[in-house]
Amino acid sequence: MDLIFNDLSAIAIVFAIGITLLAGFVKGATGFALPMIMVSGLATILPPDVAIAALIVPTVVSNVWQSLRGGGIGAAVIVASRFKLYIVTLLLVVVITAQLVSEMSQNATLLTIGIPITLLALVLLSGKKFSISDGGRKFADVAVGTISGFLGGLAGIWGPLTVMYLTALDTPKKDQVRVTGVIFGAGAVVLGLSHLKSGLLNAQTIPLSLFMIIPVLIGQTLGNRLQDRLDQQKFKRLTLLVLVVAGLNLIRRGMM
Repeated sequence: MDLIFNDLSAIAIVFAIGITLLAGFVKGATGFALPMIMVSGLATILPPDVAIAALIVPTVVSNVWQSLRGGGIGAAVIVASRFKLYIVTLLLVVVITAQLVSEMSQNATLLTIGIPITLLALVLLSGKKFSISDGGRKFADVAVGTISGFLGGLAGIWGPLTVMYLTALDTPKKDQVRVTGVIFGAGAVVLGLSHLKSGLLNAQTIPLSLFMIIPVLIGQTLGNRLQDRLDQQKFKRLTLLVLVVAGLNLIRRGMM
């Protein structure tokens, strides 16, 4: 246990496991927010780089499970193909933007993501609906995918805008959960490989990241049970509420 948690106190270990369980539960119920909750919570007791390393492996595992749950590889491929233009655009722009030196500060980037996400989520919670015609979907996929990829390349955050877009499209619950699992899983794999190269994932942090798979999957299993009981409207409302929290958290980080 010392190899995993180093010199953390028993209270800190319980807190770390509890935060990870909560992150897994929200992930299971809504399909996203695992990294946001884990890094925000774990960074209060761990160095930021260790907190990031801790979430990498469980993020990959949880997204693979999410994308395959209730239909296997075939269902994941089918739903991903419906959003292939968005996925390809997002990942391509992430790769390109990550290579550029931007004059935009990290704080400004976080505010640029957090403010519109919070406002849009509140508007949708009020009952306002956005409609995109079939003819306009390709343009919307490219436009939103480009924005998501640009912000993702700058700050590593493309989840909230992706979920907001899928929610605004009234994407069926199971399809939304599967496609976000595919997108986030691909991003997590790229992130993991990058940090193996950077040294963030190393002999000291890999055991912690592997251990965190256990509480994440336990929490995700419990969250899945809640998700299964939610109809489309309740699922959408819960997703928007989590988006409001996510947006406010990004604003908080941007103002610090």
